[in-house]
Amino acid sequence: MKIPFLNFDPMHRAIQTEMADAFQRVYNSNWLILGQEVKNFEAAYAQMNQVQHTVGVSNGLDALFLSLKACGIGQGDEVIVPSNTYIATVLAVSYTGAKPVLSEPRTDTYNLNPDLLEQAITPRTKAIMPVHLYGQACEMEAIMQIANRHGLKVIEDNAQAHLATFNGKLTGSWGHANGTSFYPGKNLGALGDAGAVTTNSDELADKIRVLRNYGSRVKYENEVIGYNMRLDELQAAFLSAKLNHLHGWTEQRRQVAAWYHDALQGIGDLILPVTHPAATHAYHLYVVRTKRRDELQQHLTAHEIGTLIHYPIPPHLQQAYRHMGWRKGAFPIAEELATTCLSLPMWPGMTAEHVAQVADVIRRFYA
Repeated sequence: MKIPFLNFDPMHRAIQTEMADAFQRVYNSNWLILGQEVKNFEAAYAQMNQVQHTVGVSNGLDALFLSLKACGIGQGDEVIVPSNTYIATVLAVSYTGAKPVLSEPRTDTYNLNPDLLEQAITPRTKAIMPVHLYGQACEMEAIMQIANRHGLKVIEDNAQAHLATFNGKLTGSWGHANGTSFYPGKNLGALGDAGAVTTNSDELADKIRVLRNYGSRVKYENEVIGYNMRLDELQAAFLSAKLNHLHGWTEQRRQVAAWYHDALQGIGDLILPVTHPAATHAYHLYVVRTKRRDELQQHLTAHEIGTLIHYPIPPHLQQAYRHMGWRKGAFPIAEELATTCLSLPMWPGMTAEHVAQVADVIRRFYA
């Protein structure tokens, strides 16, 4: 059977009535921007994420940018980010006028290596931005200790890791201000672009609410130069409906990952995901590694099994950042991951039969 990389149908079919009700509620309200739906979702997501505040914004990139901006990051500052991340993490730093400083990940979890962080800190460093890559929580205790020792802000990129934890504490609840994405393909996805900032700081939450809305808290009165980066009522309503199912969907992802672990053990040169003993994994992605990545992807495609590469070009080799002077070989771990990683199908609703078929096709490739 054909197995797509991502399939919304099992999730969306099951909640079709709830989503239709959410649409009708917003449609009938005639209030489409920063109304009760946004307030309700912000309160519910804050409770779920065990933080004091959630501020709904337009997308995940804007959430990271506004978090940095509210923390006072700007021209002349430096922010440490992983060398292997989606470009949005680096772009958010660039938007502020600050300089992104790349730091290499661990070779097993693919998350920031705390042992390397301090060598990246300079007198200009103002923040660390850990990315909970593929859905696994970073080593947040060590990262926070380093940040506190050097007086740095921490802004988590929590776009891929809703409900993941480190030592029992949820991602998105560690940092000073943390950005998350509700892009449709995320574990909690809207039906369009959407994002949010989570924080336990009253001051930062207030700043971000003002910044997202033209720098205004009273209509036509602008306190600061702000932005139009608001979460709209319709996406908030859809997200509220979906939030009730997030725990169940996350458990399904973890079950699919467990099936993959069992089915793919010992096949060829495959390297399977490794989870830090103190972390949990929300499995936004199930990423394997092989030196024959491109051949394996072609083989799976020929058998109608969808895959993606997260991410084929690391930030330091992107044309957009040629001005930084980064060269091939500067970040060898990120480069190795970019040439060997392959994301297999992963979505709530996948069955043991789906996983067995993927594993069988992979086994035949190596045979």
